[in-house]
Amino acid sequence: MPGETFIAIYEIVKRIPMGKVASYGVVAKQLGINPRVVGYALHSNPEPGVIPCHRVVFKDGSLSKGFAFGGEDAQRELLEKEGIRFVSQSKVKSEYILN
Repeated sequence: MPGETFIAIYEIVKRIPMGKVASYGVVAKQLGINPRVVGYALHSNPEPGVIPCHRVVFKDGSLSKGFAFGGEDAQRELLEKEGIRFVSQSKVKSEYILN
């Protein structure tokens, strides 16, 4: 069972709208925690189909090479299905990034 911090992270991530992404830092700032904690929480996401962890990227829009559910290519595929476009193979266009 995830702790309170992880549950709070999951609730924030669930609010990232389809077709948008947020950075680990943006999620962390809402809780006053280190962005690495967000990464740890998402890596152990108990409900990958419900908690859209694929919508969390690095602050420059880069995908996570360590995406826990299939790697960077799987994350890109999930985002492309939501209409998100990329400036390179592994970097989301800035217009899709929430601040």
